[in-house]
Amino acid sequence: MNNQRWLSVSFLAFFFTWGIFLPYWTGWLTIEKGLSVTQASIVMGAGMIIRSFSTFLLFPFLTKRMSLIRIMKWLSFISLGLTIFYIPSSSFIALLLLTMLFSTFYPIILPTVESGASILMQTDRIHYGRSRSFGSIGYTVALLTVGAATALWDERAILYLMILGLMATTLFSTRPSPDSLNKEPLKIKTPKRGAEFKELFSKKPFVVVMILAILLQGAHASYYNYGYIFLDDLDVNSFYIGIILNVAVLLEIVFFTQADRFLVNVKVSTMFLIAGIGSTVRWILIFLFPFTSVFIASQLLHAVSFGVAHFAFIRFISDKLPSNLIPAAQGMYAAFAMSLSIAVLTFVGGRLYDISPQLAFLGMISCTIPAIIIVLMTRKRFSY
Repeated sequence: MNNQRWLSVSFLAFFFTWGIFLPYWTGWLTIEKGLSVTQASIVMGAGMIIRSFSTFLLFPFLTKRMSLIRIMKWLSFISLGLTIFYIPSSSFIALLLLTMLFSTFYPIILPTVESGASILMQTDRIHYGRSRSFGSIGYTVALLTVGAATALWDERAILYLMILGLMATTLFSTRPSPDSLNKEPLKIKTPKRGAEFKELFSKKPFVVVMILAILLQGAHASYYNYGYIFLDDLDVNSFYIGIILNVAVLLEIVFFTQADRFLVNVKVSTMFLIAGIGSTVRWILIFLFPFTSVFIASQLLHAVSFGVAHFAFIRFISDKLPSNLIPAAQGMYAAFAMSLSIAVLTFVGGRLYDISPQLAFLGMISCTIPAIIIVLMTRKRFSY
């Protein structure tokens, strides 16, 4: 298959498992394993903290010693093996330790694929949005599959679908892949440990963009971890929960298929501003109107709150950074924006959820409003 198609299938395979792990794992821990919401928050939050360190430290370490393709193969195989150990695990401590170990390896698959996408954008001029939309399709299929499976059986289906998804990811990683991703250029280009991070932090526009990504992606913590539980508390059937969660992903698919064309002349700062405003509106709506219909309506803003912010970051590093710095930038993005910030806000959201479910969502504007202010204060100064 050509490189565009290979990247599309890579996104599809990974995001099928991500569509199981991200929205359903907290609910699976509480319903199937019997943990309280607070205990499940601790398990998932600890996993995300570990994920942030592994993507920040372990991922760049691996990219200096092996190709991106080899990293994908090993991470997929290890993740599959660890997932099987969830079957006998039942105590809080066992689930906590296993999730921390699992989070050391599995999430690194994402920055590996994203780094491959950024490199292929430079070497083969592939369309990122077109391939990334297949990730959203995989996420959609996962939501529908889990919703149907849990409605027909019970929450045990979540774990077995995760295992099947990782088996498919592992098998695909053994298929022929792009030549540019089988090379090991970082051994020559980044001989000094930490040199790439020092260079990235010396670029002030990158630091601002990273802060914005951290705030805007972190603001999805309550949605990712408690969206399923929130809808379950509203007495929505499991099958329909899957459909409702899919509304966001369907809009995301449409967005990514058209993003390269519609946002070609839009500045990165403008994209972040749009994302910040859309995200703020989204969480306020859920707080003010805790109804299923309003939650569904708020899903329409996911393409703005997540999609636009994500595309803005990818556009920035692809246009402004040399290829040898892209894996490090992706590692930082995965570590801080997609892991650590979400982990911290998962703890916060869990405590707020115990007080009132709506407060868990309102609390997220503590990130989105500062992001809007930062964009307005820095967009002219750094011209990003």
